[in-house]
Amino acid sequence: MTTLSFKKARRVLLITGVVLMSCTASNFNTLAQERRFPQTAGVDDSKMGPYRALAQLSYAAMQKGDNALAAKLARILERNWDKAEDYGGETALSKTNHALFDEIDKAMDRFISPLVAHPTSAPDPALLKATYHAYLEKLQQAD
Repeated sequence: MTTLSFKKARRVLLITGVVLMSCTASNFNTLAQERRFPQTAGVDDSKMGPYRALAQLSYAAMQKGDNALAAKLARILERNWDKAEDYGGETALSKTNHALFDEIDKAMDRFISPLVAHPTSAPDPALLKATYHAYLEKLQQAD
């Protein structure tokens, strides 16, 4: 009978240990996904911070009805992204993680295309909101 009790106790301890380790691992995973970067003047001090800030400013300008400013900021976003992350040096995302670069680049193009194409009129707000959030999610993967 003691052998049976020992086996049960060992099994319970093993299961408890596995559960505790998985809970701990999931907490670390959640913390990693929600990491916050220090900011300077409202811009994340991360590699993707300036792109995120330009997207936010562009989206906010469109929401306020300043389509010309939204288009201008979107174009600045595109130019800076290409200059630094596509044609940049060895630390450019296109060199360090080309697959992620392509995903972010496509998400950015979907976001900025309606803005650049409509400097005098508002693009579809629902479409723009969806592409904006998709772009921000992709940027978060590169932080």
